[in-house]
Amino acid sequence: MRFFSRWFRPLAAASVVLACAGFVQGAMAQTPKPINPNTSVTESPLDSAGANGASAADPTADTNGFGARQKALDVRSEENNYRYAVQQHDCYSNFFVNHCLNAARAAKRDVSQEIRKEQLALDDEQRLAHAQQRDQQTAIKRAQYDADAPQRAATEKASAESFAEKQRQNALSEAQRNAEAPQRAQNQAAYDRKQADYQKKLDDAAARGVQDARDRDAKAERFEAKQRDAAEHQAEVQARQKEAAAKQQQRAAQDAADRAHQEQLKQQQQQQQQPK
Repeated sequence: MRFFSRWFRPLAAASVVLACAGFVQGAMAQTPKPINPNTSVTESPLDSAGANGASAADPTADTNGFGARQKALDVRSEENNYRYAVQQHDCYSNFFVNHCLNAARAAKRDVSQEIRKEQLALDDEQRLAHAQQRDQQTAIKRAQYDADAPQRAATEKASAESFAEKQRQNALSEAQRNAEAPQRAQNQAAYDRKQADYQKKLDDAAARGVQDARDRDAKAERFEAKQRDAAEHQAEVQARQKEAAAKQQQRAAQDAADRAHQEQLKQQQQQQQQPK
């Protein structure tokens, strides 16, 4: 019973390894090929997948083949891991399980060390190539900078001359403004006097307008007063004339009455003096 339990535990572990191997195999989506003629387990053609990936790479990839070599190392690492998983599975079918597992681990370790050695060498080459490329780019930039030196000097000289010319023009303009300052001051003073005279004339005209308006109002009031006085005087004259006419009529009537009375008395006296 202990013998069978010792076999079932490794088989359970092997099933887990086999499941992991099956996951790797399904992810590859390639036609499987047998890795060991003594087992039914197959592996995916990782080298084909790597080739397909390399063919789909950017056509502007590095000319040193670093990308392809890195893909090859990655494929070998995946194949080594997958091969180790398959060998583990096969070891659990072997009588000498531990010995088989140790041998599989040793084989995996040897391949891993070889891959690691090649990976370090590839990293060194890449660093060297990058350094060379960086130095080359620096040299190109330096050469371009040196080649542009005459044009740059000419541009700087032209800029300096343009700046000096602008400074000279500014100095001339400033000197001209300073020379014209007294004349500008005189012109400004004359303009200010003219404006002051014009303003004074406006103020005087406004004052005269106000005084003329007052004089017109006073004259109109005097004229109206004279008109009122004349009307009153005319009314008084007319009243006196009317009164005098009435008195004259009364005197005329009285005189007529007196004459009539005198005539009557005279007639009476004449009648009395006639003989009977």
